[in-house]
Amino acid sequence: MGSLPNETISGEEYQQQQLDLENSGRAERAQWLINSPEPPSLWQELVSAVRGSVFPNGRKKSSSTKGRHAMSFLEGLFPILSWGRTYKASKFKDDLMAGLTLASLCIPQSIGYANLAKLDPQYGLYTSVVPPLIYALMGSSREIAIGPVAVVSMLISSMVPNMVDPAADPIAYTRLVFTVTFFAGTFQALFGMFRLGFLVDFLSHAAIVGFMAGAAIVIGLQQLKGLFGMSHFTAKTDVVSVLGSVFKSVRHEWYPLNFVLGCSFLVFLLVARFIGRRNKKLFWFPAIAPLLSVIISTLIVYLTKADKHGVKIVKHIKGGLNPSSLHQLQFKGPHVAETAKIGLIAAVVALTEAIAVGRSFASIKGYHLDGNKEMMAMGFMNLAGSLTSCYVATGSFSRTAVNFSAGCQTVVSNIVMAITVLLALELFTRLLFYTPVAILASIILSALPGLIDINEAYYIWKVDKLDFLACLGAFVGVLFASVEIGLLAAVTISFAKILLNSIRPAVELLGRLPRTDIFCEVDQYPMAIKTPGILILRVNSGLLCFANANFLRERIMRCVTEENETDETAKDRVQILIIDMSNVMNIDTSGIVALEELHNKMVSLGIKLAMVNLRWQVIHKLKLAKFVEKIGTEWIFLTVAEAVDACVAYKLVSTSNC
Repeated sequence: MGSLPNETISGEEYQQQQLDLENSGRAERAQWLINSPEPPSLWQELVSAVRGSVFPNGRKKSSSTKGRHAMSFLEGLFPILSWGRTYKASKFKDDLMAGLTLASLCIPQSIGYANLAKLDPQYGLYTSVVPPLIYALMGSSREIAIGPVAVVSMLISSMVPNMVDPAADPIAYTRLVFTVTFFAGTFQALFGMFRLGFLVDFLSHAAIVGFMAGAAIVIGLQQLKGLFGMSHFTAKTDVVSVLGSVFKSVRHEWYPLNFVLGCSFLVFLLVARFIGRRNKKLFWFPAIAPLLSVIISTLIVYLTKADKHGVKIVKHIKGGLNPSSLHQLQFKGPHVAETAKIGLIAAVVALTEAIAVGRSFASIKGYHLDGNKEMMAMGFMNLAGSLTSCYVATGSFSRTAVNFSAGCQTVVSNIVMAITVLLALELFTRLLFYTPVAILASIILSALPGLIDINEAYYIWKVDKLDFLACLGAFVGVLFASVEIGLLAAVTISFAKILLNSIRPAVELLGRLPRTDIFCEVDQYPMAIKTPGILILRVNSGLLCFANANFLRERIMRCVTEENETDETAKDRVQILIIDMSNVMNIDTSGIVALEELHNKMVSLGIKLAMVNLRWQVIHKLKLAKFVEKIGTEWIFLTVAEAVDACVAYKLVSTSNC
């Protein structure tokens, strides 16, 4: 009982000890931030990125051998070496059926897409042989079906004829297409090697939706040439020119039999598509419907001699293995720069479609698809294709959906499809002599509804109006101008959106949520409480740089001025400014200069400046610039709550001293 008189003194000492412990703990945590090690240099990050691509499973320094390094490298480059060791016969049965089903759809579509690209029919079949085989070795998607696609075919037919007229000089035109394919493969491979996948992301999802819809309409209108059996047709792709050409040609030359034959089988194909969607067990019916259409229509034309009555037919299709096209690549002459530009555009469009298709089906199956590996696989398959008489190949959504529905297990289905197409080239091309061109047009037309996604466009409109503007820009540009203008409009609008968010980032006023140590935006959480005399602001930008540094400095100064104008009493005026830098990942010299000018202005106004949660690169550069020394290490904090507590204590000490 004799210790009772000392309880009050012990309590005060205990509170002081707790306060000292809290202050020392806060100072220690601030030192963790200030004394963090140097971040990796730009060169180290680049080397690490390349090593991550080459050695996807990491490099174990202790026990790994050169042999394991080599195996890791090969498995990263050729995923088939990894999953091929566990491949079973039961999987091959599924892949065999899927591959055969895929081939039945691929053969007529490939001929139609070659016709769309203004190439001879065999080049579409060649493109369904070599690229799928290369992708099977290097690709990581299990479901994607490789081959020619409508959008890339249309892109080639709209841009390459600006250099050489395919009707006047088909050989020179074909050579330029092979050269475009070579450049496309080169760009795709480089994107993958140097992990430049973000470049493809500049073509946003909204832009792709608009671009695909516009391209589908343009492709559909171009098929009217085959559907009506016209000989003279515009080389332009905009809707005004195409419709004008249609109305002009219809008055002088068109053959009703072509139209009747094409429309009849178009109805059949659309009905087959509808039946396949209604009954999932009949997925094979819309897959074989194009091949059935080709076989039946060819028999009709052959037996009725309809080609003598105005029905346009395919005529000769060169058979046999893919011939080498190495000697046809053109790296000299006046068109090299233009072919490289078209190759770049084709590479980006093809990659965007393939990765979008691959990732959508990978998410259904529950595995991850590495975009950079896909780029390398696409690049090498198109490089190989350019040397073997193929044009730009990519993943097809319609054929991938058929492959998935047919129960494919691995990319072996692509190998089965390629071998089947190769057999068709060797054995059956002569049988396609009487295939009507109108049927190829109807096959392409039947595949186009899948490219137009009205529901997705409406969803984009509801969620983000700026995104919808990019979607609309791509759609209108492709429809009324050209493929180039449509892509340029979409990328420009997307860039404008990025720039708008980057150069005019928000500065949020923070307050403490009641009964917590959580600080949130006062605008979003009206119940958040502001601390008198302390202004807490958060910079909502990932980069503090030359583009936004002056804007942010002026915006912060305006917030300080407005806060002082609204506070009537002197004690509520801003005495301490806390800037939460949690969102700022990096800073450049312009950003540092802006912070120094802000600090000088605060000093002239008698306001202390505190910085919170400076990220690794930011704190490193601020230390190099000696900015941390200028404001004092005691004004650097790890969290907003700690900064507020320290500032409140500082105010109390300052008030008691006064």
